[in-house]
Amino acid sequence: MPEISVIIPAFNSEKTVQETIRSVLNQTFTDFEVIVVDDGSKDSTLNVVSSVTDPRVKVFSYKNAGVSTSRNRGFAQATGEYVSFLDADDLWTPDKLEAQYKALQKNPQAAVAYSWVDYIDQNGKFFCAGNHVTASGNIYEKLLLHNLLENGSNPLIRRQAFADTGGFDPALSSVADWDMWLRLSAHYEFVAVPSPQVLYRVTAGSMSSNFLKMEAEGLHLIEAAFNQAPISLQHLKKRSLSALYRYLTFNSLGSTPSRQNGLCAARFLWSAIANDFSIVLEWKRMLIALVKIVAFVSLPPKQSQVFLIKTKQLFAR
Repeated sequence: MPEISVIIPAFNSEKTVQETIRSVLNQTFTDFEVIVVDDGSKDSTLNVVSSVTDPRVKVFSYKNAGVSTSRNRGFAQATGEYVSFLDADDLWTPDKLEAQYKALQKNPQAAVAYSWVDYIDQNGKFFCAGNHVTASGNIYEKLLLHNLLENGSNPLIRRQAFADTGGFDPALSSVADWDMWLRLSAHYEFVAVPSPQVLYRVTAGSMSSNFLKMEAEGLHLIEAAFNQAPISLQHLKKRSLSALYRYLTFNSLGSTPSRQNGLCAARFLWSAIANDFSIVLEWKRMLIALVKIVAFVSLPPKQSQVFLIKTKQLFAR
């Protein structure tokens, strides 16, 4: 049996899934299986993944049920002692699995190893660096505030720990990964690998750009998480809400300029400040957000883009 099972849920991913699989096959750690779960794709995703001839790649096809169910279905087929999930448009650097595996071997008390994240655009070009947070041990309190692992393509998890946690919540999609990492952190230690090894692809139509859905799911998750959290941590709830709304603000301002997106960003920013007024001390970041909101709301899309390029150059000085 392989040491690691890599699970790739795929839905209408014909343009990216082959590159994603290749990033796994190119790993320096080679004792793994790749389980691709086609979630009822309507394009040629199934044909693309079925054309991969590496015997370590196994393909399963089901009726569409969403990313959480697909991840759980993949886990049900997995045989490795460790599992790692990878979305069908994200990539790993070649040393990702080896570094995380070694981290868990050196830290037997930990059940989860995670790496830093960098963001790439739809063409695979570097877009921006992630938060690059390094926190090990008991990180439950930190995860209550925000998803410091940043996405679902990041950690390597001991199989038994994942099984005991109960899998991904099928009712969640955009914050299902945050929910899972929170539940794991309530019982297990994490270990950080301080190197950018997860490349998260940002596209206009990606799940993370559906910020209204993320708002609803995020609020539900925060409410549920703090219902389970001890009294000593209840004071963190407003900071958690503020962090969610800050993320939504900059997520919406990173989307296509439009009046609707600008108004959403304005509401998100107001909610972020209302829950934690101290964020106004980050005056430069707040000013940039306000300038973008004004441009989105008051200018046509093309003029807004030109204006924002010029103001970006100004702020960079």
